[in-house]
Amino acid sequence: MTQKENDKQIRVAVIGSGPAGFYAAEHLFKKDEHNFSVDMFDKLPTPHGLVRSGVAPDHQKIKSVTRVYDKIASNENFRFFGLVEYGVHITIEDLKKHYHIVVFATGAQTDRKMNIPGEELQGSHTATEFVAWYNGHPDYRDYKFDLSQEKVAIVGVGNVAVDVARILCRTETELMETDIADYALEALKESNVKEVYLLGRRGPAQAAFTNPEVKELGNLDDAHAITHAQEVELDEFTRELLENKEDRSLVKKIEILNSYSEDIEFEKSKKLHIRFLVSPLEIIGDEGGKVKAIKLVKNELYKTDDGSLRPRATDETEELDVGLVFRSIGYHGVPLPEVPFHEKWGVIHNEKGRVIDPDSGDHVHGFYSTGWIKRGPTGVIGTNKQDSGETVECIIEDIVSGKLLSPENTHPQLIADLIGERQPNYFSYEDWLRLNELEISKGAEQGRPRIKYTRIEDMLNAVKKSDEAANGS
Repeated sequence: MTQKENDKQIRVAVIGSGPAGFYAAEHLFKKDEHNFSVDMFDKLPTPHGLVRSGVAPDHQKIKSVTRVYDKIASNENFRFFGLVEYGVHITIEDLKKHYHIVVFATGAQTDRKMNIPGEELQGSHTATEFVAWYNGHPDYRDYKFDLSQEKVAIVGVGNVAVDVARILCRTETELMETDIADYALEALKESNVKEVYLLGRRGPAQAAFTNPEVKELGNLDDAHAITHAQEVELDEFTRELLENKEDRSLVKKIEILNSYSEDIEFEKSKKLHIRFLVSPLEIIGDEGGKVKAIKLVKNELYKTDDGSLRPRATDETEELDVGLVFRSIGYHGVPLPEVPFHEKWGVIHNEKGRVIDPDSGDHVHGFYSTGWIKRGPTGVIGTNKQDSGETVECIIEDIVSGKLLSPENTHPQLIADLIGERQPNYFSYEDWLRLNELEISKGAEQGRPRIKYTRIEDMLNAVKKSDEAANGS
């Protein structure tokens, strides 16, 4: 690239390589009136964020969206720097020196707490930890979960909670058809789990899981999905809502849940109880500090002044004897060094994606956000496309009005040299594509979609070895 060509480029850094980051790159590249170049950074060697480490291993069709990201990454003006962590290998000052625009797309990385007694007992975990563990995330591969327990409680009834329940109830044969991490497959083969409880604090109509997710629970090879008839019976407010508003998806959800409350001939070895109108009061431990039960309170729904339905506790309680508890009640973003953050909301301070200085209320020129770190943990993978589109429209407006960063030197090689000095082992997208081929090849040998590399050292060695083989060394 000549200096003249370089001067015409608008250099963009995207921090985070999940769906929101890739969709931001896609929207930018479609703006033909501008010449964008995008450098994407991720602290892991592998791209695609939660599509790789969050989407359930038995949902391969959802994971096929990565083909779209591969196409975006094939643009000649795209580069990927994996194993490069913002705040460690690259700072905000580095970004200001080399880029006109910085987009943060780091997601929501922690689980919200229940804030009840016993939450820190041994055997009480976040759903995120378990999901990342069975998906082979390098930071979680060495976590331990006591699968010798017969009964497990999952607090929450969103899609992630359903994923956890489903994986715990899958047979070895079912799991062998997925890309679940090898060590998780071995642990789940030996699992002693017989009963799983999904616990929702509101009614069935308010459950966050989608219809395909809850319907799938009725088709497990060796587990019965069970609801309690009195808990799936609609309250007067919800019945009124359904009568006044045609909502086929909600009607279908109720039908599915009611079908699980019918008499069942229990020929399967596991039971998956889907409970509603219960909230955890306490996780009870044994003398050794391990989970032995969870105390629940029965709720009832009431209508607030704004018309929404909220749960409130009654005086009726119960205890479930469980040895393992997972919480899945929402996510919270993590603050980034020198980036304005709204602690209560768990997002970067922003307005339609523009990063905002909380003291002045002004846009911090050149800085933007997208995805969960922008809007909070809502929506599905596709939601990020529209969300990133909104952010990119703000970027285009700010280009016109000249509200960008003024970098000292935007030549692409300079930032590549800087990263090479600070993190010589960084992963390029070409490195990822080679690793991807190796994982798929290993999986094919066992009739599986892929077998993941789950240690960073192994990823680096695998790509190095494939390089050597390609070069005939």
